[in-house]
Amino acid sequence: MLAKLGLARLVRRPRSGAIVAAALAALVALAAPAPRAQAQDLGGGFLELLLTGRDPTPQRAAALYAAPPPAAAGPARVAPPVETRRPAPAAPQVAAVRPGGGAIADIYRRQVVGYDGPHAPGTVVVDTRNKFLFLVQEGGTALRYGVGVGREGFSWRGTERITRKAEWPDWRPPAAMRRRQPELPAFMPGGPSNPLGARALYLGDTLYRIHGTNEPGSIGRAMSSGCIRMMNDDVVDLYQRVRVGTRVVVM
Repeated sequence: MLAKLGLARLVRRPRSGAIVAAALAALVALAAPAPRAQAQDLGGGFLELLLTGRDPTPQRAAALYAAPPPAAAGPARVAPPVETRRPAPAAPQVAAVRPGGGAIADIYRRQVVGYDGPHAPGTVVVDTRNKFLFLVQEGGTALRYGVGVGREGFSWRGTERITRKAEWPDWRPPAAMRRRQPELPAFMPGGPSNPLGARALYLGDTLYRIHGTNEPGSIGRAMSSGCIRMMNDDVVDLYQRVRVGTRVVVM
C-alpha cells in the first residue's frame, strides 16, 4: 500500500522520519470509523495538499456559507381599483306651481299682510302697478292675492261694486275684441278651457270682471283687455269671502 501511495522510498530514508510519521498519521485517520462526510473532507483535503500544494478548504467554506439565491419573483400585485364616488347632483330649483298648471313667483301667493290704507274692512283694492289684489280685513291686515291686469291701452282706474257672481261662467267676447281677434268664437260655454276660469265677479255695468284664468303665466303681468285675472284657486277663495254689493277700488 505504501508503494501505491509513492511513500516506500520515504520509509527507507531515516532523515525523512518526520514525513513518514505524518503519512502514517494520515493513513490511520483514513482507516478510523469517522463520519463519511468528515473523512472525505479531511482525507481529500490533506492528500490534495500533499500532492498539489493547494488547500481547497477556503473555497468549500465559501460555497457552504454562500448566500442563498434570490427567490424567484412572483407575479406583480396590482392594487385594487378605488371606487370614486361623485356627489349626487343637486335637485333642480323650480318655481312654485299652482293648480291648473303654470308657474308663478312666490310673491304672488295668497297671504296675509299688514294694511294701513284708508279703505274699510270688506273692501277689495286692486293695485294695478304692483299686480296685487287686497281684501281688507279687521285688525290692520289684508288678504293679498297676485293678479294679472290690463295691458297698456286697456288699463283703467275707478270704483265699482260687484253686481253679479258666477261659477264657471260662459263667455261672450265683446264685438270690439272679436274685431281685434277674428279667430275668437261668438260664445264659449263655461269650463276649464274657458278664459274666464272657475269664477267671475262682474263690476257695475262695465265689461270688466275679476275672474279666474287658464293662463297661469299671466299672473303678475299686464296682458289682459282690462279684466283682473286671478289664479283659479284664488278666485274661488275670494268668491266665497265677498258678496254682491262689495266695493271694489281699482287704482
